[in-house]
Amino acid sequence: MAAPNYSLKTNRELLDPNFESYRLSLDAIPTYNVELDAAVEEVKLKDSQYTLEHMRAFGMYNYLHLDPWYEDSVVFVDCKGRVLSLTVTLDTVLGKPKEVFCIATDATRHEDCLCASLSFTSATWAALSDGAGRLYLLRTSQRGQSTHCKWEPLFSEDMGEPFVVLHSTAHVQAGIHTMEVLLLRILKDAQEATGSGFSVSLEWITVANTAGPGLEKNYKVTKRRVLRGKSVPHYAAVTPRGDGLMVASEKPFVFTDVDGRPIKQPSMEAMEVEETADPFYFWQQTVEDITASVRIPEGITKEAIRFRLTADNISVGVQGFPPLLEGQLYASVDPEASTWTFREDKSLELTLQKRTEGPVWPELVIGDRKGEHVMSDEQAALIHEKLTHLTSEDLHAANSDRDKPACNSQELEDCDGFPEDTSSLTHFDGESFKPTQVVNLGSHQYLFTVDVNPTEMPCLCLRHDVDALLWQPRPDQPADMWEHVATFNALGYVQASKRDKKFATCAPNFSYASLCECLRRAFIYRQPSPVDGVLFNRKQGRQVGQVAKQQVASLDSEKSILGFRASNERLYILTAAHIFVLKVNNN
Repeated sequence: MAAPNYSLKTNRELLDPNFESYRLSLDAIPTYNVELDAAVEEVKLKDSQYTLEHMRAFGMYNYLHLDPWYEDSVVFVDCKGRVLSLTVTLDTVLGKPKEVFCIATDATRHEDCLCASLSFTSATWAALSDGAGRLYLLRTSQRGQSTHCKWEPLFSEDMGEPFVVLHSTAHVQAGIHTMEVLLLRILKDAQEATGSGFSVSLEWITVANTAGPGLEKNYKVTKRRVLRGKSVPHYAAVTPRGDGLMVASEKPFVFTDVDGRPIKQPSMEAMEVEETADPFYFWQQTVEDITASVRIPEGITKEAIRFRLTADNISVGVQGFPPLLEGQLYASVDPEASTWTFREDKSLELTLQKRTEGPVWPELVIGDRKGEHVMSDEQAALIHEKLTHLTSEDLHAANSDRDKPACNSQELEDCDGFPEDTSSLTHFDGESFKPTQVVNLGSHQYLFTVDVNPTEMPCLCLRHDVDALLWQPRPDQPADMWEHVATFNALGYVQASKRDKKFATCAPNFSYASLCECLRRAFIYRQPSPVDGVLFNRKQGRQVGQVAKQQVASLDSEKSILGFRASNERLYILTAAHIFVLKVNNN
């Protein structure tokens, strides 16, 4: 059965329809740098790694990692396999990065080895890949302390083909310390007869302390699940409790096996039968109300009916059975003016009074596909009348100049275009391995991922029209699983015009967003702030109360930018030979 489709609900209070533009500010950004003792080696793609998915997964990897629990610290791995940590206490006196762990170099490295990758699992743990197929889980102690302690590996295992760590999280399950790690691989697919011949693999690994109380810790892999898809995910993260997974990608992912046992995929015939099953309910609507008829199992009396209705939610069921109709209504209704009636033909008839008359509902319950909308003749005639003016038998009826085409696609700018593939954001249940909520992203182009609150899932930033909207996943709120928490005005349009853009990010407190190019330059876009003095818009003749500033920073380096991270106060930029620290905000 297909997962219910959901939509992202924007918070209009976070949108600014009057935003004009960014004003270039010439204010200097204090910039400091540290020269590295050993270079950070950029791992180049091999001849066998020739696909676009290899480039997306490994060729654009961010080598710098900001510690979300301690924003003054960044971590990276140099060419000697040393994991180095730089903690900034005073910008003008930057110390040297200190070694906290070293990857074993005596192991035989795979010829298609990847860059080392890191994910901060908790305030005291981190997951590390050596790029050759080995996974480390490291106990780091309190990383925010002034004294640097060596990280202790409490788990180390060869996981097979080389991978990068996308995400990791830790939780306590039944009193057992458990860690969830998400790995990304691109594998040769022998069964793929068309296309590139490669498939994208996500492996979700659970590692738990199997030692008994009071015994020495013994961490082992307790569960392995594999998903396959045809495109590198833009976003992938495990829920904080380890009971689900969220993936945003151009092409869908499906679970293929658990602990080495294949998961049987539903046949096309079974899917067709399920799609053509009789609806659970039928519904009609007028400009004033909704009428629905819900099928009831045989032998049910009126006393067994369970009905609950609020302004925004409905639940219809029978005692002892799962709800027949449940969820968030498409729009608000008036519960006091709504009724239900039990019919002898074993159906329940609902009449819901719309709180706002006029708008047509495309669905009764958001994401529910168990019902069928029956359109009345009156409603069909009304829709036809409203759309008549949009159609014509004459191609040029609305075009006074018949020598010109009715629409010229060349008038669109490059940054107005979107990929042809339709992306989706999916939540998978960790027990059934099936998608429970799916959001069709459509033209909402993915921009970047950022950790806002380390105890929650990473946020993802999407383009909505010209703006960039930041979405915080809320897996504990199934009816409203993605919350709009911040807006960066016009950033969606601005970033699309940067042809040399490599990385994008924002401050965890949303005070600014930033883009960087492959070489030297970084762009900072600040949120609107009150102006000093009086400023007028000459064209409109009105006073301007706030101005959004844009700043440009140029690095004194000819090396490629390999890493790019933002804290509330600073931008951290990594090249092969230096770490640059840009003081963007003051406390």
